Amino acid sequence: MKNTGILAFARLVKLLANITKVASYGFHYVFPDKRFIIPERAAPWWKSSRQAKVPRTIWQTNFTDKATLPVYLNYLFNRLMAPTFEYRFMVTEARADFIRENFSPAVYEAYSRLQVGAAQADFWRVLVLQKHGGVYLDIDAHAVWPLARIVKPRMDELYITTRRGEISNYFIASRPANPNIVRIGEAILANIESASEKNIFELTGPGVFNQVLPRGEVPTACYRTTCNQGNFTNEYFQYIDKPQGKWTRQQQQIDVVRKREAVE
Repeated sequence: MKNTGILAFARLVKLLANITKVASYGFHYVFPDKRFIIPERAAPWWKSSRQAKVPRTIWQTNFTDKATLPVYLNYLFNRLMAPTFEYRFMVTEARADFIRENFSPAVYEAYSRLQVGAAQADFWRVLVLQKHGGVYLDIDAHAVWPLARIVKPRMDELYITTRRGEISNYFIASRPANPNIVRIGEAILANIESASEKNIFELTGPGVFNQVLPRGEVPTACYRTTCNQGNFTNEYFQYIDKPQGKWTRQQQQIDVVRKREAVE
């Protein structure tokens, strides 16, 4: 019965989000240069007195903090769905600074060899959760139910499953120093060092999660009742200021992992 209610609410959100997305074409036609600033840090709207193993922090990243209307509405909706959560956001340069300051030179060197932003973001999200814990969401992802009810206080971690039943990485909830997150980070590091995999999905993305995580032993939730993608925004609005386009095209044009000599 509860899932029925969540699904009904998720469908309503999807409808309203798609209406705003269509309307945004008109908005940006009239105001082509208008952008909205996503804050680097925002305090929770109010603090919860309940203790939780997964810190009440939302983490997001993007190549810029200047967002089109749909991306900004997506951000605002997540704030609405998580009023007791702190919000943290990092652009490309801040991600690199974070890794250099908090991890070994070997990890930073491996991260620096990644030439596509999506691969960098894949590695960073695992490392930031390993260090601080919290909930990571892709910039086009949004919770479909209050986040504090999705990620319950006693949970150590939570992963999302796709329509095919595979684990994705556009939503990850974890406590700090989670052994599973550490293992995923180590697997990504090994993939970068070997540079044998050219596809970002398998090199740093969901493929690593599905390879490393013991599927029957980690808590998962269906995307339908947890977190959706692409309702408020789409590729056009996300990459309007990035001529290189989406990572799926970039990985066909350049080597995802730069040769070690080029870094040194």
